[in-house]
Amino acid sequence: MFTGAWEACYRANLWSRIASRVLWKIGEFRYRSEEDLYMAVKAIDWPRYFRVERTLRVNVTAQKSPLKSLEFATLRIKDAVCDRFRDQLGKRPDVDRVAPDVRVHAFLEADRGALYLDTSGEPLFKRGWRAGQGEAPLRENLAAGIIMLTGWQPDEPLLDPMCGGATLLVEAAAMARGRAPGAKRSFGFEKLANFDAALWQRVKQETRDARDAVFFGSDNDPGALKDARRNVAAAGVDRWVKLEQADVLERAAPAPGGVMVMNPPYGERMGSPEELAAFYPKLGDALKKNFQGWRCYIFTADLRLPKLIRLAPSARTPLWNGALECRLYEFRIVAGRPTRDSRPSPADRTHT
Repeated sequence: MFTGAWEACYRANLWSRIASRVLWKIGEFRYRSEEDLYMAVKAIDWPRYFRVERTLRVNVTAQKSPLKSLEFATLRIKDAVCDRFRDQLGKRPDVDRVAPDVRVHAFLEADRGALYLDTSGEPLFKRGWRAGQGEAPLRENLAAGIIMLTGWQPDEPLLDPMCGGATLLVEAAAMARGRAPGAKRSFGFEKLANFDAALWQRVKQETRDARDAVFFGSDNDPGALKDARRNVAAAGVDRWVKLEQADVLERAAPAPGGVMVMNPPYGERMGSPEELAAFYPKLGDALKKNFQGWRCYIFTADLRLPKLIRLAPSARTPLWNGALECRLYEFRIVAGRPTRDSRPSPADRTHT
């Protein structure tokens, strides 16, 4: 949670690489029933926050709520907002569940609730650059978080040898070039009544230092590489990202040292457990043979990986990919065998 002027809200939406949404709290209340909920929501001066011409969607999340139906609670909140407009202005906003102008979020606990307006609109991981989806793409904010956890710096070569649609590479390149992750999209705050267009233009014109860096990506799937090339071009970072078709088990290191990061298939959407059990030992052998001097990071939901890859991870960071529990494993590859580095690792921490 943070407080600040609207400039802070605009900047958080534009520049945050790992947030999902930025929500503006506009009310808190106590309740026991659906009627309490309705009256609390209707008491808010909704026309103060957005025009009646804007379309509306309501989202409800509950924990230990006494209400029997979240669908009915959502309907009562929607009715309360619309009834306030009708009583005050004589007309109601329309509902749009797919692409609304305004999103109202309600969070209900055992006897308390809070209401928020969504200043982001579409989730912030939707950067606006993705041209090719690939078979199992990482969300952009998760990819950015993974890059940050590796401790990678732009003066180090970065390689993704199973790059798929190149999400990890695009996010890293955008960081190095000082590109705002939200530069190619619009935001929910632009539809609110207090939107300051002049202030927003000033915030969008802010720049950050750009640093030269070299990024390498490869995949053995021509279709994935086609998506990767489209994505790096759409993101405007194709000048710095070198892509090639190669098998991770056979490709050579592009530099004497650097950071490798990959998100291999792990059975939920791609690859069978048996196929992966045969693949991981070969991957471990390839890393030991071809990537001595590299810090290698593997993001996976397959918790068998450390045992099957036959390498000792120097760090393991719990992460969540949606509802799927995952790990980011760090392997430091040195001549002869992997070793635990005595220095603290940037990934040696817990994040959820």
